[in-house]
Amino acid sequence: MEIIDGYDVIVDGLDNFPTRYLLNDASVRLGIPVVSASILGFDGQLSVFAPGDGPCYRCLYPVPPPAELAPSCGANGVLGVLPGTMGLLQATEVVKLVVGAGEPLIGRLLLYEAAGRDVHRAEGAPRPAVPGLLARPERHQRRGDGRLSGTMRRFCAAAG
Repeated sequence: MEIIDGYDVIVDGLDNFPTRYLLNDASVRLGIPVVSASILGFDGQLSVFAPGDGPCYRCLYPVPPPAELAPSCGANGVLGVLPGTMGLLQATEVVKLVVGAGEPLIGRLLLYEAAGRDVHRAEGAPRPAVPGLLARPERHQRRGDGRLSGTMRRFCAAAG
């Protein structure tokens, strides 16, 4: 957990379920939002998991899918431009969170189907039975002072 402690937002492009669940549990305990994207073949998924403001990854996926239903990108393949497309959408969600503008995908799942040029949105709610969802309620509140943490101030200063 100390690896992510102190950050304002985590961008998740992980390629395996155990690490996604580990990141979820740590971000919930620390109260850090995660902008998560996943890809496979011609399809992508994107959501923002913000502890205290919406469902977490475990709310959406309580258990990993069976291996036969979740082939690796190496076995299944990925459309070459899809990582860039989903990464661009992730970056947009991070900007919305940082500047407090627009409507981040908190509690919503964006499904992008590149083969058919379709975009769908699904909405959900937290499951109260998810262990640890409110493990540290004081960290699940948005900062009321409007100031950025030192990490985000340094990032913004470096970006100009």
